Amino acid sequence: MPETLTLAAGWIQTGTGLGNDIKSLIFNIAIPVMCGIFVIVVGWKTKAPGPTIMAVIFAGIVWGLSANMGALKDKTTEDITTYNGGSSLSRMDQ
Repeated sequence: MPETLTLAAGWIQTGTGLGNDIKSLIFNIAIPVMCGIFVIVVGWKTKAPGPTIMAVIFAGIVWGLSANMGALKDKTTEDITTYNGGSSLSRMDQ
């Protein structure tokens, strides 16, 4: 019986690599740049310290959450497991 060969294997690997590169580009460059532009636009348009400070706080939250996506993914999985009745260290003493 002849061996099966996936002809698109190289394209699949290339597509996966591009997907990872684009994801990295979005999380490491695009989101921080958009946060900076957001703060500059809000500061320029309002010319008031209050909204600009709030824009900095919101941009910092978005930037921080996007920078910690790996940790947040694991935390969400832990929360779902705990909610569904899985084992949790905090429940062991009860």
